[in-house]
Amino acid sequence: MMQSNYVDRRPEWQLSFENKGNIFLSSLDLELTERCNNNCLHCYINRPAEDTAARLKELSTARIKEILKEAVSLGCLIVRFTGGEPLLRQDFEDLYLFSRNLGLRVIIFTNATLITEHLARLFSRIPPLEKIEVSLYGMRKSSYEKVSRIKDSFESAWQGINLLLGKKVPFIVKSVLLSHNKHETAELDNWAQAVLGMSLPPAYSMFFDLHGRRDESKNRLIRKFRVSPEEGLRVMARREDLYLKEMKRFCSQFIGPPGKLLFSCGAGKGPLCVDSYGYLQPCMLLRSADTSYNLENGTIRDALINFFPRIREIGAVNPEYISHCARCFLKGLCEQCPAKSWSEHGTLDTPVEYLCAIAHAQGRFLGILKDGEKAWEVTNWRERVNKMAHSTI
Repeated sequence: MMQSNYVDRRPEWQLSFENKGNIFLSSLDLELTERCNNNCLHCYINRPAEDTAARLKELSTARIKEILKEAVSLGCLIVRFTGGEPLLRQDFEDLYLFSRNLGLRVIIFTNATLITEHLARLFSRIPPLEKIEVSLYGMRKSSYEKVSRIKDSFESAWQGINLLLGKKVPFIVKSVLLSHNKHETAELDNWAQAVLGMSLPPAYSMFFDLHGRRDESKNRLIRKFRVSPEEGLRVMARREDLYLKEMKRFCSQFIGPPGKLLFSCGAGKGPLCVDSYGYLQPCMLLRSADTSYNLENGTIRDALINFFPRIREIGAVNPEYISHCARCFLKGLCEQCPAKSWSEHGTLDTPVEYLCAIAHAQGRFLGILKDGEKAWEVTNWRERVNKMAHSTI
């Protein structure tokens, strides 16, 4: 089988790999570019496709290959190519083939507008081994292009989607919830299930992250399009039986007060993220200079041993965080984290009220929080969560 023969040709250095010191990296996010050929209203990262200054600062092909080789030497199994629009890179095919030749499974985040017949054949002949994730902004030209703000991007996106379908390349779609396209959610859900065989409805971004480089003019625009917690909850629970079943399982495992340590997630352990310019970040969103590691002066291995463990020990000093977030049992439902705090406020431990409101709306819907209650004041939360998890829905 061609696919098997292809990935079995491993270089000698990889076959003799020794993971000394039990340092392990299971996956890596690789941001190939911040540039994008769309100009979406809600996007927290995109630079114009023709931004020459940004392109010239991007990592070279050779440097990216060195990073991929080191990641594999640390046990990495999956790389996620993201952006911006990763297909804008002229060396995308080269990097894709290099990754597959290393034995990596490849996840590709794309808007599908740059998928050509050649790329679709390539993905069919040498599969990424993970489903491509396509962001689809509307089922109609008018709705799609009000979001993308690029003429004829609707036709380009659907051409790419149809090429993937024609070559039987597995992919899923995800979308955003904006006033321009929210009337099409049912149509998209039905299409994804009927045509793609998606067992779960497409994920919708709606509680939009702010700009990764803290561009305040862009942030003002993003804030305008955030939905209310109540409207967002209606979308999340649009298949109420499925939502409640998942939340019963999730809350029984992942809910509870986080304490004063800020990094209660996997940030700094994996997946790590390499940004377009060679900075290793603890996660894709956190672009603070204080928590990023310059790979020009070091290695992923050194960052895992000497840099990120110190980052993960950072504790909150903000009194509001300590009195509220650190004691809040809704942490599993709340997206409050250092990355969100930094993009919103420029600090790592300032509570984001919008995220707090979303978590409280979910808590009330699930019956683990009463009207008017603040979750950090609840002392019998274990009893409530246990009752919800064992209830008949």
